[in-house]
Amino acid sequence: MENGSCAAGGTELDREVRLWLQRDKNPKTVSMVQDMVKEGATEALKKCFSSRMEFGTAGLRAAMGPGISCMNDLTIIQTTQGFCRYLEESFGNLKERGVVIGYDARAHPPSGGGSKRFASLAAAVFISRGVPVHLFSDITPTPFVPFTVSHLGLCAGIMVTASHNPKQDNGYKVYWDNGAQIVAPHDKGIAKAIEENLEPWPESWNAEEALKSSLLKNPYEDTNTQYFKAIQKHCHHRDINKSSEVKIVHTSVHGVGHAFVQSAFKAFDLHAPYAVEEQKDPDPEFPTVKYPNPEEGEGVLTLSFALAEREGATVVMANDPDADRLAVAEKQESGQWRVFSGNELGALLGWWMFYCWKQQNSDTAAAAVKSLYMLSSTVSSKILRAIALKEGFHFEETLTGFKWMGNRARDLLDQDKTVLFAFEEAIGYMCSPFVLDKDGVSAAAIAGEMISYLATKKTSLSQQLTAIYQEYGYHITKNSYFICHDQDVIRSLFERLRNYSGKKDSYPAECGRFSISAVRDLTTGHDSNQPDNKAILPTSSSSQMITFTFSNGGVATMRTSGTEPKIKYYTELCAAPGNSDVAQLKKELDDLVDAIVENFFEPEKNKLQPKPE
Repeated sequence: MENGSCAAGGTELDREVRLWLQRDKNPKTVSMVQDMVKEGATEALKKCFSSRMEFGTAGLRAAMGPGISCMNDLTIIQTTQGFCRYLEESFGNLKERGVVIGYDARAHPPSGGGSKRFASLAAAVFISRGVPVHLFSDITPTPFVPFTVSHLGLCAGIMVTASHNPKQDNGYKVYWDNGAQIVAPHDKGIAKAIEENLEPWPESWNAEEALKSSLLKNPYEDTNTQYFKAIQKHCHHRDINKSSEVKIVHTSVHGVGHAFVQSAFKAFDLHAPYAVEEQKDPDPEFPTVKYPNPEEGEGVLTLSFALAEREGATVVMANDPDADRLAVAEKQESGQWRVFSGNELGALLGWWMFYCWKQQNSDTAAAAVKSLYMLSSTVSSKILRAIALKEGFHFEETLTGFKWMGNRARDLLDQDKTVLFAFEEAIGYMCSPFVLDKDGVSAAAIAGEMISYLATKKTSLSQQLTAIYQEYGYHITKNSYFICHDQDVIRSLFERLRNYSGKKDSYPAECGRFSISAVRDLTTGHDSNQPDNKAILPTSSSSQMITFTFSNGGVATMRTSGTEPKIKYYTELCAAPGNSDVAQLKKELDDLVDAIVENFFEPEKNKLQPKPE
């Protein structure tokens, strides 16, 4: 979340600071602000008070600390008051149904902030309005919140987490009564209600009192039991799991995942994975990693590889700190470790989910396959599309982010369709309709069973991935990003692509030696592939996103990030089945990426920083 600069000058800043000191009851954040005022630290004050955190479809995400730009006791109370008011307007039966609140293990001692503290303040706000609150008594994975919303039929869910962000950050993620993350127009409605309820209500600070209320319930035991019961519907090879000799290492990267992945393996009768001792307990300092993000690949997995070598394990699994994502690596014949990309693991899990479904439905598969669906986001690999075309099920693409896939899955389930699998390239997988969001816990157990099954066929994950590509066509991807803190540069970079020949809406027809066959711009709603040039997917003028389709089977999307100062690119070369000259395909994609970087990003001219190695 970008913090704006203080345009209104000192008076507006003074007013915000005065209001803050009247409203805040946390002694640590109060004294931090008083010290800044005493020292005349205008720049520091501007950073904390220049602009309120923006409540979007992903909720909130920002650094913990004092002020309206940060996550702290007062901004949590204000946010929850707005959310509570919005829910009161949306549901006549909110006081019968209630909400669920979960939290991870993040904490920020300097400001007295932390996920558990924020969750109990949010609970106090709802209880002060007579709303029943199911507040977890301990840390949980993010997927437990949407699971509980659906399982108990609640109006909403809140998860206090910043997922894999740096340690100083925290977040506030919101689910609607359909069990999926909120989408427009709820974000705007909630944001407006927050602005109208900034003055703390009398009981909002009374977390201690609220925790004694009869309206407070603890769903921890019930959700644990029901969740692990539900995911067992995806366990199809229990005997193989019991006798499997595959050794797997698991790390929760100082987050919440350890106990829950152990339980998930147990639910599938898989042997317990070896836990990385130094990383298995929650620690808000994340002491052994630079970034607690398994997507960053090998650096996060160094300790896991060392443990695997000691124990003779051939597979490593890692969850991010709130356990909604999953990374997998496998030891190759050469002794090197291969970390699978999100797209590769998506191909493997998608294949596996369909393979198991076909085995379970062998008598009725021909008819039932017509109501079967898989989903992925538009920047993810098109491999599921290729599998769907050949096998006869439906594949749909959504906008980037699991909020879109979760809501679309809910629509399909309501029409009695089967949603078998959904994924995004950022190592997010939804293998079970019981959680309409990415879930790294169920994905770990399902991947464990797939690995055990393949071992009985003397097949590794890498070999199976090759078999998938040979059957359905190679899909080779290359994704990365540039860092850019200047919004004007980002805007002009994308505007140049929209007016490439100097005329408005004249997109490039080629990129270097590569000819462009179609352009879709989800910022403006243009799509040259549609008869009326209008995009089918929803458009958003507040974020940049252009997709180029090339005559050689290449697809490239350039987009801005909603939560980080990055311009991301996602590229893929989709080959027809039978074209298995991988070296040539990789070279073609490398050349295409080089051309896109040189002609479209222009990193030197735009002073873009490449992704750190």
